[in-house]
Amino acid sequence: MKTAQSRQRNYADKWHRDLEFAVGDHVFVKVASMKGVMRFGKKGKLCPRFIGPFKIPERVGTLAYRVALQPNLVGVHNVFYVLILWKYMSNPSHVLNYEPLQLTSNLSFEERPT
Repeated sequence: MKTAQSRQRNYADKWHRDLEFAVGDHVFVKVASMKGVMRFGKKGKLCPRFIGPFKIPERVGTLAYRVALQPNLVGVHNVFYVLILWKYMSNPSHVLNYEPLQLTSNLSFEERPT
């Protein structure tokens, strides 16, 4: 039994990544897709996996962070577990253009090409 536990611990430690963010960092939030549910304008294969970047104003506990979401995402809880966040590496060539979103009651919106 001890050998099996040791083997499992070694396997888990290989894939474990220690994540820690500082206040003021920018992160992407991972969006989980559900079958048949339209999230952020798309469903299926073209559904976005991450949204953002958003700024971290404070740390809540040891493994959770409060994220400063856009005002139009008021229906989404703003505290996220560390594994749902992905660090944003800023690049001057990235052009981030926010447009106001009109969310429906099921937290979806209609996306129009620009």
